[in-house]
Amino acid sequence: MDSLGYALNSFVEEAQGLSAQFDSATLFSIGPWNVTQYTLYMLIAFVLTMLVVLVAARKLEMIPHKKFPAIVEYGYSFVQTSIGEDVIGEGFKKHIPFLATLFFFILIANVVGLIPGAKAANGTISATWALALVSFIYFNFYGLKQLGFFGYFRSLCPHGVPGPMGPIIWFLEFISMVIRVLTLAVRLYGNMLSGHMVLAVFSIATTIFLQVAITQGAIVAGLPAIAWFFLLFFMYALETLVAFLQAYVFTILSASYIGMAVHPH
Repeated sequence: MDSLGYALNSFVEEAQGLSAQFDSATLFSIGPWNVTQYTLYMLIAFVLTMLVVLVAARKLEMIPHKKFPAIVEYGYSFVQTSIGEDVIGEGFKKHIPFLATLFFFILIANVVGLIPGAKAANGTISATWALALVSFIYFNFYGLKQLGFFGYFRSLCPHGVPGPMGPIIWFLEFISMVIRVLTLAVRLYGNMLSGHMVLAVFSIATTIFLQVAITQGAIVAGLPAIAWFFLLFFMYALETLVAFLQAYVFTILSASYIGMAVHPH
C-alpha cells in the first residue's frame, strides 16, 4: 500500500502542473516574430497539406490503382458530395476548393498532434480563431457578392416576420451571425485541448505507476498501470476518431454558413 500511495501522490503532483505544458512558449524568433510550438506545428501541417495535395494530384488516374491518391480523392469527393452539395446546394462547386482545404488542413493538423511528443496545432485558441476568422470572412464575402450590401444584411431577417418584430429578429440574427466566428473557434479548440489533456493524464498515470512498480518491485502498483494503459489506448483510439470528426464538423458548419449567406430564406 505504501508503494501505491507513493505512486498516487507522485501522479497528483505531476498532474497539477499539466496545464502549464499546454501554454504557448516561444521556441525561436524570426526578427520581431516569436514562433511558438503551436505556430511551428501549424506550419508543419500546412506543408504536409500542400504535399498531400500536390503528390496526390500528380498521381491521379481515371481508375485509381494506388492507395494514397485514392484515399485523397475519396476525401475530396466526400467533401464535395456530403458537405458541399448536400449542405450548400446550388452553386456549391465553386466553394469546394475552400472547403476541401479546410477539411484536409484541420484533419492533418489534428493527426499530427496525435504523434507522441507532438503538439496539436488546433490546441490553442489563436490557431482556431484564425481558421474561424478565415471561414467568417469567406461566407460573408460571398453573401455580400451574391446579394449586395443591403440585400445581404436585409436577408438576415427571414421573410414573413411581422413588421414590429422585424428589427428585433434582425438584431438577434445579426448577433448570431457575428458570434459564429467565436463558436467555430471555441468548439475546435475546446475539443482538441481537452482530448490531449486527457491523453496526457492517462500517459502520466501509466508512466508513474509502472516506474514505481519496477523500481520498488511492487506488483500492487503495477496493476493500476495496466488499467491506465488500456484507458490510454482507448482514449487514443477515440481521439483518432475525434481528429476526423472535428475536421468534419468545422467544415460542414462553414458550408452551412456559406449556404445561409448565398441562399437566404
